[in-house]
Amino acid sequence: MDTEHLVERARTALSEAYAPYSEYRVGAALLAANGTVYTGCNVENANYSNSLHAEEVALGTAIADGTRTFAALAVSSAARDGITPCGMCRQTLAEFCDEEFPVHCDAGDGEEVSAADVTTHRLGELLPETITARHLGVEP
Repeated sequence: MDTEHLVERARTALSEAYAPYSEYRVGAALLAANGTVYTGCNVENANYSNSLHAEEVALGTAIADGTRTFAALAVSSAARDGITPCGMCRQTLAEFCDEEFPVHCDAGDGEEVSAADVTTHRLGELLPETITARHLGVEP
């Protein structure tokens, strides 16, 4: 699947976001190694700490489906501000993805996604020196 299509899937997912407090809607599309795309949106809670992030919703859905290997992630917000996953989501992604895992961030303002609208980061750039199972003496 090409990057633009994955970003489109993230844009579609954000339309289902529940964000009555921040009004900051986010969508994520997680591409599994087998080609399946899992989407998620943010789900806010009045106390904020119980809120779910779009990336963790997508990843949780994939894990519940038995998927453990992933090829790429796209994230988009209604603001189209090039949002990247937060630190907590980065650490959760690192549990399943290596440092070369691509994270595509949407900064496009048009209806159609073009390559110029997307900034791609590697997970290792976004979260250097991540905590891994090896730090806990566990070999994956």
